[in-house]
Amino acid sequence: QVRLVESGGGLVQAGGSLRLSCAASGLPFSLYNMGWFRQAPGKEREFVSAITYSGASTLYGDSVKGRFTISRDNAKNTVDLQMNSLKSEDTAVYYCAAQTAGRNIYADSQYTNWGQGTQVTVSS
Repeated sequence: QVRLVESGGGLVQAGGSLRLSCAASGLPFSLYNMGWFRQAPGKEREFVSAITYSGASTLYGDSVKGRFTISRDNAKNTVDLQMNSLKSEDTAVYYCAAQTAGRNIYADSQYTNWGQGTQVTVSS
């Protein structure tokens, strides 16, 4: 049974930082691309960042480039999202997701496994 469990969300002031973590189990983690998506109330789910199975490539949505950093540890089956210079518009539920290699890494429909999400709230 595949499980993705996010942690690290919370309330932070604008300009602050948070680090999200996703722990994966039940899948060959080193063979899966990992992504972070977010969804704010009343909005569609949005691509935030992704990292390829080997960690060789990292990708970011335009709204978070230069502020967020994704990383993974294939020995620990974890993927992290370091979020700096947070803005009120970053407020959302953040989801960790997994996909096998070779799929469109930007498309949420191409991810087969999802975590339950963690709330990030940035106060202005």
